Amino acid sequence: MKLNDKVVLVTGGTSGIGLAAADLFRREGAKVIVVGTDPKRLKAAEAQLGTGCLAIAANLRCSADIDRVIAGVRERYGRIDVLFANAGLGRAAPLEAVTEVDLDEQFEVNFKGVFFTIQKAVPLMSKGGSVVFTTSFLNTKGTPGLSILSASKAAVRSLTRTLGAELAPRGIRINAVSPGPISTPFASKLGLSEQELKAFAEGVEGQVPLQRFGEADEVSRAALFLASDDSSYMTGAEIVVDGGLSQF
Repeated sequence: MKLNDKVVLVTGGTSGIGLAAADLFRREGAKVIVVGTDPKRLKAAEAQLGTGCLAIAANLRCSADIDRVIAGVRERYGRIDVLFANAGLGRAAPLEAVTEVDLDEQFEVNFKGVFFTIQKAVPLMSKGGSVVFTTSFLNTKGTPGLSILSASKAAVRSLTRTLGAELAPRGIRINAVSPGPISTPFASKLGLSEQELKAFAEGVEGQVPLQRFGEADEVSRAALFLASDDSSYMTGAEIVVDGGLSQF
């Protein structure tokens, strides 16, 4: 098993890519802690992941909540071997419609929450530890209406390099998985109407060289590679899982 007896913390772990990854990590021998905000999804994730899984409700926009998560992991396991910083959100809006609230909300979760999660998790990590960020194909591809989401994901890509360089002397690796269009609930949270969402999905799918949306488990397998010793000589890197959308 690739993660046998490893303690793995997954933020945004109650649906989509995060839940798929948590389930895969568990099957690979890990002790998994998932973090989310919705009580029903937390309960469902805990039931799906089974005995030994710990599900914690936390709002990563709140530093005190992150402290509580880390304290819970410290009390139960005393260490973190892998951090999959996957939590994120997005709002679609053209330039003239973006509000200060839109900007703050997305950067608070997608950047601030990620930054302080790793800051507070690192003291529980030792040499050989692995951090995996979830970025997005949007960090390199200009997409109208998604300027704030794209910028926040580009900031996370930058963190992969800067914090990767900073933590390399400690033997802690930081890499990123960059999903393209994936069949998860994330797209439904962009704030688009059902008709707008359908048109958006059809337009994006038509641009993907592989002519389909990806699945959450396809991204989770890339995250597993980065989390495990299979990628032991990689840090600061990004694996793009987007059907070729940003490559051709």
